[in-house]
Formats: sequence, structure tokens, C-alpha cells
Amino acid sequence: MLACTNPARDMVTDTPGSNGPFQPVALMHFRDVPLAEQEKLFIQKLRQCCVLFDFVSDPLSDLKWKEVKRSALSEMVEYITHNRNVITEPIYPEVVHMFAVNMFRTLPPSSNPTGAEFDPEEDEPTLEAAWPHLQLVYELFLRFLESPDFQPNTAKKYIDQKFVMQLLELFDSEDPRERDFLKTTLHRIYGKFLGLRAYIRKQINNIFYAFIYETEHHNGIAELLEILGSIINGFALPLKEEHKIFLLKVLLPLHKVKSLSVYHPQLAYCVVQFLEKDSTLTEPVRLKKAANASCLLVPKPSQTIAILEPTPSFPRLSSVAERALYYWNNEYIMSLISDNAAKILPIMFPALYRNSKTHWNKTIHGLIYNALKLFMEMNQKLFDDCTQQFKAEKSKEKSKWKEREDAWLKIENLAKSNPQITKDHRRERPLMRRKSELPKDICTVTALELHRRAEEMITTHDGH
Repeated sequence: MLACTNPARDMVTDTPGSNGPFQPVALMHFRDVPLAEQEKLFIQKLRQCCVLFDFVSDPLSDLKWKEVKRSALSEMVEYITHNRNVITEPIYPEVVHMFAVNMFRTLPPSSNPTGAEFDPEEDEPTLEAAWPHLQLVYELFLRFLESPDFQPNTAKKYIDQKFVMQLLELFDSEDPRERDFLKTTLHRIYGKFLGLRAYIRKQINNIFYAFIYETEHHNGIAELLEILGSIINGFALPLKEEHKIFLLKVLLPLHKVKSLSVYHPQLAYCVVQFLEKDSTLTEPVRLKKAANASCLLVPKPSQTIAILEPTPSFPRLSSVAERALYYWNNEYIMSLISDNAAKILPIMFPALYRNSKTHWNKTIHGLIYNALKLFMEMNQKLFDDCTQQFKAEKSKEKSKWKEREDAWLKIENLAKSNPQITKDHRRERPLMRRKSELPKDICTVTALELHRRAEEMITTHDGH
């Protein structure tokens, strides 16, 4: 692997079967050479694209040769896409090596390692400077994997565990465009190489373990969960024990990480996939309410309830919150509540009654009154009993609160009477400058808006 900053000099690229130094030159087009010479030209172009250029310290250097490489990559993408019988056995090591040389690199450190926590909905990511070349390398490799001529038995000599491990390390890239292509690439490899499936799942587990228990920082958790969602969907029944352990030991602990909101939709989908395949897993999947997840956990019970069979005792799956009031519009859920009113009404009544008196939102008031009315129509006597019990408990709570308040007031007065008391000099919190507080980078915004997702790009090509 050679990082080239001056292509005018002779250079050696570390490629399979390389015959020595060469200069990057604009090679002929495939259409301009005889069919018998196209394989040789293909290999020459692949080796030519193993030369790396500097996009960071000197973006304006070697512009001519950067364009030569970009054109070669673009031409090879078209060549693989629109031609058959072009992926011959000598091509396999060359394509894999070219991909490895361009992609497998040490990622730069976090752009904000000591500042405020990165907020993907608010802060701008750091984009990969060499993306004009990297995108085409990803696209070429995906076309290689998806070609009708591709033979996994031939490719498995080159796409091995080491290759997969290096690919997984790239998921920590801050550039969302790269993670999008990585997601599609890894999914294709998982589908085509049966011998690598267990290894891929194991290494993803290791990434999750490190994220949960050590770093709590990784940029690619959402993308990895999205891949796992489709993998879980294909699990055979009955579920293997290792898959159940994965749910309990990996997926559920992911709910405890403070950055849950970044990947919650993908995580919820994975959990629901497990419950669809084995409803007996519902009992272990009791998610505890967390300070940063109280809003996020509400949609998940509605997804879970829809796939469960009725049981003798309908369990309380989650704490009641504002958005849960829309459950009263669901006829199936209301029928379950009606069948189990004696258990459910005492649980829900306090929250409903309390919010009917104190909530500031008029829309919520209407939903609450509708819910209470439905409960009253279900069982008038039970409703009255719950009302009396709630008022009695409220009275006891007020008495206890008054006692606690009086006790703390006595402690405060004793402290004030202490001659050694000093004023509490609170240190001013250090200012944390977020990237979002800086002026927006127009180039970053434009680059993300112009990005075409890997799946969309492949579908568009296939439609031609």
C-alpha cells in the first residue's frame, strides 16, 4: 500500500503479481481494445487504482491523476454492470486487493473527543475527504459481488475472516455515506458466504459488548442493527439457544446506553423480530423505564402486542405515558383490557385520574376523559372503587409529604444555626462548545444532500 503524493515519480504499488514500477497513466477504454485484451486491461486498471492520493493536507495536488483514477473506477463500474463473463478467476484477487488498499485504513480520531456528546440530529458529521474515489471503489466492489458471474467458491480464498474484520472496523467512520455503503456490502457478503455467517455475527456481538460495557461510543451501531434485523428475519425455527442468548445478553443491554435514541428504531425492529418468531420470549423482554428512554419505549408495546397471542393474564408491558392514550383507539387492545379489567383498571386509573386534573394540554385532556369514560362503561362499580381508593391514597400521600417537609425544615434550621456554616460556592460549569453552535458547513450539507444510498444506486443501474 502506497500513499502517493507525487505521481510524476516512479512508484511501486503492492499488488498481486505486480511487475514493478509504473506511472499512473490514462489507459485505453474497454471499447477501444479487442475482446481478448479486455481482461488484461481490467487488471491494469485495477492495479492503477491501488495508487492513493492526498485529499487532506493538499487537496489541490495531483488533480490530473486524481481524475485519471476516478475515470478508471467509473469505467470499471460500467464495465462490470453491463457486460457478462468479465469476472474471470484472475480478476478476483485484483478486485479484493484494490478494495483493501483503498478502504482498510486507520480512521481519524473523533472530531469532538472531549467536548459535548455528538448529537446526530443536530451536529454535522466529519466527511471523508477522499470520498470521490472511495464511493466508486465501494460501488465497484458491490457490482463485483452482485454480478451474475460472481463465484463465492472462488472468492472465499480472498474474502476471508481477516477481510471481514477489517470491514467491520470501518463501521466506526463518522461519514454516514460510508456507513451506508458498508451496510450494503456486509449484507451482501453475509448472504453469499455461508462459512462467514457465524463469524460475522460473533464479531458484531463483540462490537456491541465493547460499546455497552467499555466505550459507549460507536458511530455504526444503527447500521449494524439494521443488518441484524434482516439476519434475524431469516433465522430458522425453533430458534437456536445462541440466538436467544444474543437477544437477552446483547440486544436488551443496548437499551441502557445513553445514546439509545440514535439507534432505537433499528433496535426495536430486531426485538420485535425475535418476538414474532418465539412469543415465549415476551416474558424476559421486560424493558425497564429509563430516564432517557421513557418516550422511546412507548411505541414498542404497540408493536409487541400486535404479534402476541392472548394469554390468561394480559401483562402490563410498560408505564403509562401520554402517547399511550392512543391505545384507546385500538379495538383489539380495548377488548383485551375489557377481558382483564379487574387487573388493568387499578393499574391505569391513578395515572389517568391524576393527568385529568393536572395536564396542561387540552388534547390530552380529551383523550384522558375518553379513556375514563370507556372504563366507567366497562365496569361502573370497579370504576367507583378505584376512585375511592385513589382519593384515600392521595390523602395519605399528602400527610406523608407534610411530615417529610417538616422534618427537612427542622434540619435546615439546625444547619443555619451552626456558626461554622459557609456559603456554597458553586463552580461555574465549563462551557462546552458544540459543533452545532458553529456556522453550518455548506459543503457538508450539500455533500449529504447529493449522496445516493447504495441500494438506490444499485436499483437505478439495474433498471437501465
